[in-house]
Amino acid sequence: MKTITTTDDLAAFCKEAAKRAYVTVDTEFLRERTYYSKLCLVQLAYQDEAGNDAVLVDPLAGELSLEPLYDLFRDHGVVKVFHAARQDLEIFYVDQGVIPEPLFDTQVAAMVCGFGEQVGYETLVRKIAKADLDKSSRFTDWSRRPLTDAQAQYAVADVTHLRDIYEFLSAQLAKSGRAKWVQEELGILQDPATYEANPDDAWQRVKTRNNAGRFLGIVRELARFRETFAQERNIPRSRVYKDDALVELASTKPQSEQDLGRSRLLLRDARKGEIAKGILTAVKVGLELPNDALPKPDASRTKLQVNPAIADMLRVLLKSKSEGEGVAPKLIATAADLDALAAGQRDVSALSGWRKEVFGRDAIMLCEGKIGLKVDGQKVVPVEL
Repeated sequence: MKTITTTDDLAAFCKEAAKRAYVTVDTEFLRERTYYSKLCLVQLAYQDEAGNDAVLVDPLAGELSLEPLYDLFRDHGVVKVFHAARQDLEIFYVDQGVIPEPLFDTQVAAMVCGFGEQVGYETLVRKIAKADLDKSSRFTDWSRRPLTDAQAQYAVADVTHLRDIYEFLSAQLAKSGRAKWVQEELGILQDPATYEANPDDAWQRVKTRNNAGRFLGIVRELARFRETFAQERNIPRSRVYKDDALVELASTKPQSEQDLGRSRLLLRDARKGEIAKGILTAVKVGLELPNDALPKPDASRTKLQVNPAIADMLRVLLKSKSEGEGVAPKLIATAADLDALAAGQRDVSALSGWRKEVFGRDAIMLCEGKIGLKVDGQKVVPVEL
């Protein structure tokens, strides 16, 4: 196993990788003390009988540029294979605006192939590659150098076994004709908006019970300030203030640092200085917003009028369909999707693409009373009414 520390060596490896049908990719990073992930290691592998087919790339080496890797990511002739790719892709997008194409995520593919919901890499290694992983290095500090032998072995295993998993799942998808299902799922991972944290939208991630416009206006301003402050200083947003403190501030509407001092949930460092000033400004802006500029809660913040009988039948239908197709139920429809359907909503993901064919069409007919469910031996099947 080789560790690459120079741009020339990385370019040489990527040139060889470009001759292959696919390359497997993984990363090790730290994010506990930063807003953006700190990339500490990149693992790459391709199939080659000569044995020089897996490397560790050290981005912390001072003279190393990742541009040869990004060129490989842009090469449409090579499939880039990841497992649970979202955080890996976010790192590369934030660094250089690059999203690998074409892309294959073995976690997504495994759900389509019937391996269950959010299946872990270790499980796929055991079931497909028939091997065991030593996970003792999983939570080590990947920024420290030199890496230990155990760390290196752990890291490289994340891309060498991935080759067997990719080839197995690709064959399964070709056999079942479900490759297009995976491609639909990858649309979110390939959308740049997935990795762009817009401070203006940060308030929508804050869970609140109060949907009053003025209250949400203050929440929006507080969340916008926190997101901007955290991004500019590359610190976790929770280091500025946590969600529960944000909601408290939106409720109490502090007007001075003395008011901030009465907070039960605000961190001590946030009661003075730049953060305190930002909080007070955000609250003031929120209080002064004209009524027509106040945010309106989305449907997810409003309690749905769910018909419990329909919801229960939809769950039975979903279980029947998932078992028949050999697909994880959550991949077809979430509990929120089912409740939305039972409440009369139709703008849900379960009613589009391959999900509509597998489940959505019958789900609508069930809601409209056009079909029912009956027991047929050990199965539950739809029946026209």
